[in-house]
Amino acid sequence: MFDIGFSEIVLIMVIALIVVGPERLPRLARSTGLWIGKIRGFVASVKAEIDHELAAEELRKTLTRQAEMPELEEIIEEASTIQPTGKKAAESPKQKEVEQAAGSAETVSRDVMDDNKQ
Repeated sequence: MFDIGFSEIVLIMVIALIVVGPERLPRLARSTGLWIGKIRGFVASVKAEIDHELAAEELRKTLTRQAEMPELEEIIEEASTIQPTGKKAAESPKQKEVEQAAGSAETVSRDVMDDNKQ
């Protein structure tokens, strides 16, 4: 935080000894240490609060993004229509397109593998 070396601390202590005097210096050092501890505690609590708010905001954004995904809702609805035997009660046109695309991709990957083997 502060770039204070040993020589600067010694200089501050000598000046404090001259200004305050040797009788009141221990009390001054103790009260200064207490104040520094309180300030550090306050800064740590503010930092933790800010981190907590940032995490909460990130969670809100993620939940909002997930709520805006209509495809996810469609998948959930389709999953609820699957019968215990594994067959669907009613197939949607979108599901047929997905299955056709998957079949096409599988065929292409097999063709590429066969070409690589040769």
